Amino acid sequence: MVTDTIADYLTRVRNASRAGHRVVEIPASNLKKEITKILFDQGYILSYKFEDNDVQGTIKIALKYDRVTKEPVIKKIQRVSKPGLRKYASSEDLPRVLNGLGIAIVSTSHGVMTSKQAKNDNVGGEVLCYVY
Repeated sequence: MVTDTIADYLTRVRNASRAGHRVVEIPASNLKKEITKILFDQGYILSYKFEDNDVQGTIKIALKYDRVTKEPVIKKIQRVSKPGLRKYASSEDLPRVLNGLGIAIVSTSHGVMTSKQAKNDNVGGEVLCYVY
């Protein structure tokens, strides 16, 4: 039984990219779907597909690799806020990842978004993870 489903999601993506897999399959939830959309919009994954064949459904993610070096585009994907210690940030205190080169995914009252979007909308929230 998995208690932290977001950490499980991030670990599956991290392990699949390090192993060189093209596609990773993950049990779906609404929060995971939103995180997947953000990763696609920011260019960290090639494509995704939501399948509702089971009760829960699955997410199929096509991972992205550099064409020349065959290195994964996602260098690091790290969970920040954990069930035992939640990390919240106001709109002024939202983190910048790698001096703006990476993204921080934030769960706000306006939905799941990057820290840059949250800062523009002047909303804070729970910092879910860093991706770069």
